[in-house]
Amino acid sequence: MRLKDGARLYSVLHPAAQAAPGRRPVTVVLLHGWTLDNRLWQQQIADLPARLGAPIRLLAFDLRGHGRSSAIRGADATLEQLGDDLAEVIEQLVPHGPIVLAGHSLGGMAIMEYAHRYTADFARRVVGVVLVSTSAEGSSRTSYGLSPRLARVMRILEVQGAGLLARSGAWRPHRRLMPLLSPGVRWLVFGHRVDTSWVALTASMVGNAPLCAIGGFRPSVDLHHRVESLAAMRGLPVAVLVGSMDRLTPPICSETIVRELPDAELQVCDEAGHMLPIERPDAVTDAIVSVIRRAARNRRRAPRPRRPRTAVTDDGVATPTG
Repeated sequence: MRLKDGARLYSVLHPAAQAAPGRRPVTVVLLHGWTLDNRLWQQQIADLPARLGAPIRLLAFDLRGHGRSSAIRGADATLEQLGDDLAEVIEQLVPHGPIVLAGHSLGGMAIMEYAHRYTADFARRVVGVVLVSTSAEGSSRTSYGLSPRLARVMRILEVQGAGLLARSGAWRPHRRLMPLLSPGVRWLVFGHRVDTSWVALTASMVGNAPLCAIGGFRPSVDLHHRVESLAAMRGLPVAVLVGSMDRLTPPICSETIVRELPDAELQVCDEAGHMLPIERPDAVTDAIVSVIRRAARNRRRAPRPRRPRTAVTDDGVATPTG
C-alpha cells in the first residue's frame, strides 16, 4: 500500500472465510519488532483461524524501513511516524469492523504511539490489544543480561554505533555476515531452549533490515515514554507477554504496563527470551484468541442505544415520546 507521503508498506492481508450475513469479522493487525519483518508472525497466521474456530481477518505488514517496505529517511525513523503509518494502514486496509492490535517490541511501542496520537480513533475501532516483549519506557530498562554497570556501557556503545548506522542509507552489508553473527543473535534475543530454525529465521529478518533502519530508530526508542498513554487501553481486553530471560525488554517492563492496566492478563514465559512469537508461538496465539473472545463477549454485553418511541398526533406527525 502507498501512504500519503509516497512511502510504500508491504502488507499481507488474509481475508476471513465466509462470515454470517451482516457481521464483520474481527481483523487482527500484527506489528513486528525492530529489525524484523512480517515473517515474525508466520506461526500465528497459520494457526489462528483454526484455533479461534470463527471467521477472522489477519493483516501483517512490514513497518516503514523494514523488510520489503520503503527505506526511511532520517526524519522518518521515529515512533511518531510509525503511529501515523498505523493510522493510515487502518484507514486504507481496515476501514470497517472491530480490530485487535498485536505488537511485538517496536510494534508494541507503535501501538502505544497510535493510542496516544489518535485517541478517538483508537477508542472507536480497537476492541483488544496484545503486547508482546515490549516496553512503555523505551530502553531505560534494557539490561542485555549484564550487570547494571556493564549495561550502561553497552547502552552507550549501542547508541554511538546506531548514530553511525543511521547515516549509512539502505545498505545491507551485514546480510552476508549473519552466519557469523548468529551466535550473538542467539544469545541476545533467545532464551534457554533454542531451535536452529528460530535463529535462521531471525538472522534472515535482521539481515534484510537496512542499516538506516537498524540505527535510525534507536533515538526514538530511547525517548519513548508512553506509560500515561496506556490509559487509552483501560476497559479493553489486553494480554501482555514477556519471556523470563528477555534481555531487551525484561519482565519489569511488562510489570509497568500491567500496573497501568490492572485488568490485563500477564503471562511470563519461563526460560524464554525476546522472540516469543517464534519461541512460544502457542502462547502468543492463545493470548490473541483469548483477547478476541473476551472482546466478543464485551460487544455482546454492550447496551444497545435505545430507540426513542414515537407517537402519531392528530395531524399525522410522528413525535418522540421518550
